[in-house]
Amino acid sequence: MSKIHPAAIIEPGAQIGKNVTIEAYAIIKGTVVLEDDVVIKSHAYIDGNTTIGQGTIVWPSASIGTKTQDLKFRGEKTYVIIGKYCEIREFVTINSSCQENSVVRIGDHCLIMAYCHVAHNCVIGNRVIMANNAMLAGHVTVEDFAIIGGMTPIHQFSRIGCYAMVGGLSRITHDVPPYTIGAGIPYKLGGLNLVGLKRQGFPFEVRRDLTRAFRLTYRSGLHLSEAIDRIQEEIEITPHIQHWINFCRNSRRGLIGLQGIVHEPQEDFEEFEELLEEGV
Repeated sequence: MSKIHPAAIIEPGAQIGKNVTIEAYAIIKGTVVLEDDVVIKSHAYIDGNTTIGQGTIVWPSASIGTKTQDLKFRGEKTYVIIGKYCEIREFVTINSSCQENSVVRIGDHCLIMAYCHVAHNCVIGNRVIMANNAMLAGHVTVEDFAIIGGMTPIHQFSRIGCYAMVGGLSRITHDVPPYTIGAGIPYKLGGLNLVGLKRQGFPFEVRRDLTRAFRLTYRSGLHLSEAIDRIQEEIEITPHIQHWINFCRNSRRGLIGLQGIVHEPQEDFEEFEELLEEGV
């Protein structure tokens, strides 16, 4: 049996699953789907063609599925789809999309902390964490297991690669490669997110090869296309290395940190390669 407070407002047509909790003063519009075990806290507002997956919790005063802020919107039918077992914290805003049948999509097990904003046409993967007041502009993609620090805006059409950790109070204007860590304005990459990769069970050999790929891309002095060629020639093409190659090759906005980068001398890079071979 669902637990619906008599002071909640649920319009006819809304689809409510089993064991759903809707607290007082929450508003659920008639085109909304709440799957089993969803919890909607007081004063949350769920609008539009929005589906909220099993076990997700929406905290007080969050606003989901409302009209996009894109001025090109002309009343098209658009969607918001939120996955399973997410936490959408207080005052989060997740707008609907822009363009007919387009979708704002959030994966499973995501934590979207208070005051975050997700704009139109965004796609967020699984187990993503957005800290307080992180903001995604339109058409942003955030891949699985990425972490975005608080007070950080992401420019439209930018991508955050999987397992990347973006520090708080940063400004992201280009694509952040997967598996990396960085922060600042201007944004500076510190290398691989080694602590995060270890916690996720990445073996040493994978971390070593990803470090080589990072160094070839950012520290070798090579043009990006040349760096990719070297990666393909010199590093075993495992799924993670292939993802690095695909992410870099398919960047539309360009990779963050490559604009005006000062490369380390080539001899330093070669010395680093020798240390990797020794397992350092």
